[in-house]
Formats: sequence, C-alpha cells, structure tokens
Amino acid sequence: MLEDKSIGLVLSGGGVRGMAHIGLIKAMREHQIEAKVVAGTSIGALVGALYANDNTVDEMLTFFKETPLFQYSFFAINKPGFIDTERYVSIFKNFFPDNSFKSLKRPLFVVATDLMKGNEKVFYDGELIKPLLASAALPPVFSPVNIEDVLYADGGIMNNFPKEYVDHLTDYIIGSNVSITVPLQKKDLRNSLQLTARVTSLMIHASNHEKLQECDLFIEPGELDTIGVLDKKGIKNAFDIGYEHGSRALEKLLSKT
Repeated sequence: MLEDKSIGLVLSGGGVRGMAHIGLIKAMREHQIEAKVVAGTSIGALVGALYANDNTVDEMLTFFKETPLFQYSFFAINKPGFIDTERYVSIFKNFFPDNSFKSLKRPLFVVATDLMKGNEKVFYDGELIKPLLASAALPPVFSPVNIEDVLYADGGIMNNFPKEYVDHLTDYIIGSNVSITVPLQKKDLRNSLQLTARVTSLMIHASNHEKLQECDLFIEPGELDTIGVLDKKGIKNAFDIGYEHGSRALEKLLSKT
C-alpha cells in the first residue's frame, strides 16, 4: 500500500505548464498521499517549495496568479536578461517569510545551473528564495541570480527532472513531467524562434525520458503542449489537465492494491 511507502515527488520545469504539478498534488491529497521529500527544477522547484511549505492548492494557484510575470518596473538595467529576477524577492517573502530551507515542513532539493562553471548545482539548505529564483530564471527572459558571487540560471539547462536527489531517500517515486514533446507539422517550424524552441524541447525530453520511465508512477500530459510556457492565461487549463491525469493515474494504481 502507498501509505506504507516513503514517497519522493519529482517535478520538472516547463513554465506555466507546471500548474499541472499543482493539479497532481491536489489529486494526491484527495487520495491521502503525501510525499516525504521533494525535488524540482524551475517551475517544479517553485511548486515543490510551496508543497514542502504545506501551502494549500488554492494558495499555490494564488502565488502564480499574483506574481507579475512581466512587470514593467522589473525590467533589467545593466544586467543580462529582460527581467531583473532579483526584484521578485520581496514577493516571495510573502509566502516564505523565514526564507530558509530549514523552515519547510519536508526536505526540498532545488536545481539551478552555475553559468560560470557550466555545471549543475543543487540547493537544499540555507537561504531559500534566491535558489528558487535562480532555478526558474529562464534565459534570456530572466536575469541570472547572484548567489555568493556566482551567477545561476534555470536548472532545466542542466537537469530538468532531478530524480536522482530523492532516489536514496525514498522507496517510491512519483514524477510529473510538463516539458512535453509531441509531433509537429512543417508549418510549425517556419522561423528561427520555432526551430530553437523545438530543438531545446527535444534536448530536454531526451535527457528526461529515461529517468521518467524509472519512476514508480508518473504523469506526462500531452495536452499541455497547447499551453505556452509563459502564457499566464493557461494557468487554470494546465492545473485542470494535471488534476485529471493525476486522478486517473492514482485511481488506476490504487485499484490494483
């Protein structure tokens, strides 16, 4: 039975599509399933932090609805990136007033990319907010985050599905992948931006695929492909898709036990 297992929850990056993670969490809670430890990248790190903080599903959705994605006053000056990521610190403090991993109710592993050394960095103790911002700082939209004189950016560059950080701590892993790759038509690859997005998506999917298959239970809803990564109008739709897929997967699993 699942209630006898030590459960790890792994949440991928994927922008607004990450609201599907919250849908999965709602389904888990409705089935009285809670993870003991969480690992996440980018939007998965943000959702993971709210979950590790024991926020309700409504509070999680409010966080993303009220966080200004393209605030004019946040435009970066003398920094790489269009938006100054560190301007979000005060907003995050409303949800994480203690600003520490230690204050969370369950262990959390947050992945970011060290742009200077070109490798992956996992944060799990000390200050919380800056690592969260760094993990979600998608270039070139958001500026890198300076932590102890090192510039960090989106964790998905190096590791978009950080399952390995919960492997040794749990005996059952639930994964949620919202970086979706579906077949395209020629008309969908007509310009450089579309081509870049497609190549990036394929690279991330290739690195995720094997780890995703190793999960004991996972959701990867193809319908999320219709939602833009930075489209805030897609919040409710992505959440509903994640809830539907999560509910179906859990009901199927529990019917076998």
